[in-house]
Amino acid sequence: MVKDDDVHDANDGVRPATTPRDIDKALDRAEKGLTRLDAMHEVGSHASGHERLKQAAASSALLSSVWRQPPAQRLRFNPLPTTETTHGLMPWTLRTIHGDETPAFHGDKRDGLRFIDISSTEISLYQRLLYANGARSATSTSAAEEGAVDPSNRRILLVLQGMDSSGKGGIVKHVFRQGNPMGIHYHGFGAPSEEELVHDFLWRIRRELPKPGWIAIFDRSHYEDVVMPQVWDTASQETIRERYERINAFEADLAHSGCVIIKIFLTISKDEQRSHFLARLEDPTKRWKFAMSDLEARDRWEDYMAAWQRTFGLTSTSAAPWYVIPADNRWYSRAVVSELLRTTLAGLQLQWPPLAADIDLDEAKRRLRAE
Repeated sequence: MVKDDDVHDANDGVRPATTPRDIDKALDRAEKGLTRLDAMHEVGSHASGHERLKQAAASSALLSSVWRQPPAQRLRFNPLPTTETTHGLMPWTLRTIHGDETPAFHGDKRDGLRFIDISSTEISLYQRLLYANGARSATSTSAAEEGAVDPSNRRILLVLQGMDSSGKGGIVKHVFRQGNPMGIHYHGFGAPSEEELVHDFLWRIRRELPKPGWIAIFDRSHYEDVVMPQVWDTASQETIRERYERINAFEADLAHSGCVIIKIFLTISKDEQRSHFLARLEDPTKRWKFAMSDLEARDRWEDYMAAWQRTFGLTSTSAAPWYVIPADNRWYSRAVVSELLRTTLAGLQLQWPPLAADIDLDEAKRRLRAE
């Protein structure tokens, strides 16, 4: 049995980091916590499932302490002048964000990359826990309460949006670097196919939603069906308003059924995008990514920003808020998404599912040892 003193409480001495040295200390402690957790998972360990999850929560809390403010609070879309920034209280919108900012993080690129590496290890653990609950319902007292979500129906939808070259693909590659493909579903939405155009605009979205226990990642999404028509004037205002209403109802139903929705907009500056496009054109291994439509979109940059600003205002809800993340520094945006995903997974407070009721543990061990 693991002694209680060996399992560090998630709130034990954890304070937000305010200096680079604080960040180093927090990351060192988080790594040590993961080492303890690895030992708990070794063959022969007598640590209970509860003790292992308690240690994982402690390590996650230490990781979260590298942020001066929680990204879920600091980077949530907010049209009111109530977001705490280095310039005082301000709105947090596309009009006030600079792509090269790194809000609430006082470390450098090295710290950010180290954070991502440690956080991805924790994400892989919580992802396995989520998948296990989807495969077999865990015993949970909260699930028995009226109105509570059955843990076996928990799932996550991560929506990634942003202008071309804002880093959506890199988010998937780096944040999920240690994830198990069994339990992760990625889908990129391009222009609707002929088959998709025959159906309602949410038809193709519903087909790719996460199953219980899974994480689905949307590279672009149903939001293309409200933003693009505004920029290119391909639908009436009445149609667009109706789609906004349907999206809110759709996401509210998803959330009510146990699906947590994390909506990310990666905010890249126009100058930074230009640099990425030029780099693509200079690199023969990346030229395939470039299309002339990329330049056409740049010509309508302000129209896109206006359409997205309107979209955030109409669809950032308590059930499915938008997080607007500066993305000129790729390491920073990846660290933010990693933090949002990991804390979301930890916040589900899932438990490891028990052995099936019809299995006698001692008998199963006896038969295996007798072979």
